[in-house]
Amino acid sequence: MLNQARQYAGSLGRWALLAVLASCCIPAAEAAVSDAALKSVEQDLGVLGTRIQRLQDLTDVEIVQDAYGYYVDKAQWHSLADLFAEDGTLEIGGKGIFLGRPRVFEYMNVGLGPIGPREGLLIDHQQFQCLPTINEDGVTASVRCIAFVMSSGGWGHNYYEDKFVKENGVWKFKKLHGPFNMYSGYKLGWVDNVIVNTFPEKFPPWPDLPPSVVYLTYPSYYIEPFHYPNPVTGKPMPPPSPRAGGEAFGR
Repeated sequence: MLNQARQYAGSLGRWALLAVLASCCIPAAEAAVSDAALKSVEQDLGVLGTRIQRLQDLTDVEIVQDAYGYYVDKAQWHSLADLFAEDGTLEIGGKGIFLGRPRVFEYMNVGLGPIGPREGLLIDHQQFQCLPTINEDGVTASVRCIAFVMSSGGWGHNYYEDKFVKENGVWKFKKLHGPFNMYSGYKLGWVDNVIVNTFPEKFPPWPDLPPSVVYLTYPSYYIEPFHYPNPVTGKPMPPPSPRAGGEAFGR
């Protein structure tokens, strides 16, 4: 009987030990599973947060570009210049490059006239097909737009290939580049009477740097290279043809 009692006690001890070990291991296993699940959720939230931020950045960049057009409409030159980074640049047509926010303001205020709408002034600046791109660094971006201009002096059509920078969470113009495709008076229209392009000395103020590219507007043609790759193939736009337009080489 004594031996049987000892054997029974030993069995109980082994079962008790197994029970204690199990009670210790189950929470550890549950904790391991919980940690892995938490890490997975954190990664998913990180990806989602980055995507949300990129979508917001796309919207913000396009708002800055659109606001530029509305400020042009009503000759709000101070508000327009405030859209630029302190070291931002502006180049419209073949006029040349203006360096820095104060010079952006001077180009508008001197070249296009005093601040504010007035009788006989029309400078409607309609922008279409804006395609913004946020770079991987999250603080630089580009946008391409088409603009149709109706002004007191005539009408025109130009492209924008602009660059932006995000400073302290706010998107601003880093580089505004707007080559004209066509500019003409109203009386005859663009088929018969066109302005081949502006040039640095055509009207004040004078630029800080010469034009980055020399080209002629309609009836000649110039293709401003796209900053973005083909959204389906991922291939970049081929270099423009030396003929200054038409189908690009390098396909």
